[in-house]
Amino acid sequence: MTPRDARYPFLAAARETVTETGVDLGTLVANDEPAVDRGRERVERALLAGRVDAETPDEWRLEDELLSYPIARILVSLLDSPAAVEKYAAAEAKTAIERVKDDLDTAGSELRSTPDASLDRATLIAELGLEGAITPEADTPQPAAAPEWFWIEVGTYLDLATGLGDDWRLVNRELSDGQVRVDREELFRLLRAAIRRRVAEGLPFEGLNEDEGIAAELEAELTELRRLLSERTTVGEIDFVARELFPPCIENLLQKAEDGIELEAIEQFTLMAFLTGIGMDADEIVAFCGESSLDPKGIRYQIEYLQADRGTQYPPPSCETLSTYGICHNEDDHWKVAGHPLAYYQHQLEATDDDLVDWREQAAVDDSE
Repeated sequence: MTPRDARYPFLAAARETVTETGVDLGTLVANDEPAVDRGRERVERALLAGRVDAETPDEWRLEDELLSYPIARILVSLLDSPAAVEKYAAAEAKTAIERVKDDLDTAGSELRSTPDASLDRATLIAELGLEGAITPEADTPQPAAAPEWFWIEVGTYLDLATGLGDDWRLVNRELSDGQVRVDREELFRLLRAAIRRRVAEGLPFEGLNEDEGIAAELEAELTELRRLLSERTTVGEIDFVARELFPPCIENLLQKAEDGIELEAIEQFTLMAFLTGIGMDADEIVAFCGESSLDPKGIRYQIEYLQADRGTQYPPPSCETLSTYGICHNEDDHWKVAGHPLAYYQHQLEATDDDLVDWREQAAVDDSE
């Protein structure tokens, strides 16, 4: 077992390592081994933060990290939610690409002492079955170790670029001899799509009976994850920004960020899901949170993660759940008004008699002055 197996568990070598260990996953779960808790965290992080890396990486052994991957795939399958599978696969892919970038950036330095931890671009391309379809540009001077431009066969490009947006349409790309020119960052985006597909292959597993075997042993983990998935609220569409009416928990998170304190993953997810749910887009949220500890790049990624369903697929957690994380304290007994941040905000909007001004309108006025 190598560090690379644990960092990139979707690779064929990592799967072979799991087989070679001879570990029975059912026994692993029945004994409540650490890999089970890490597997649950893996899925929870995917749903809440769009990534799967551990919040406390030093806590886990290589074996725990590697075996958490098949456990996480079982948990996602048992959730019986296509959206959960998609979010999970996307989170695994995002984390993997970030690690590849880090490997390339640090090649020859700190990773030199642990070469079996890193993954180079050529190995990843070959692993994904794309060898020959992607080649570095040969006729332009560029660093050999980190070329800036690549050519990708048009069929492969169209396959991987599906759903990435108008900028990826073939009419907007440079095309020559059946190949599309992409830069280094664009290549990483396409490879991320390929990893997402690799992770999603075979999910959800068929033939898992919730009342038997490993599924029954995972009941506690599934209960917690299902609670995260089920916390939807029946508010109508909201498209108005009035900070003075925000729920206390959301206002507390904003003030914490504005005080320069870095938000935890669940805190940032809650804030971004709320702001997306009340109709704000990425540019507006970046401006709204401009004087805070929140990184604009991180905001944009999280909003991209939520944008497809505008906060309704994965809304902010309920007040009850937020209380378990120490975020909501039922200030002013506001649970009597509503037990969900979006429902509370909608109630406040409907109940106020004040002539409210949308924050976006006021911001536009301020910018013009």
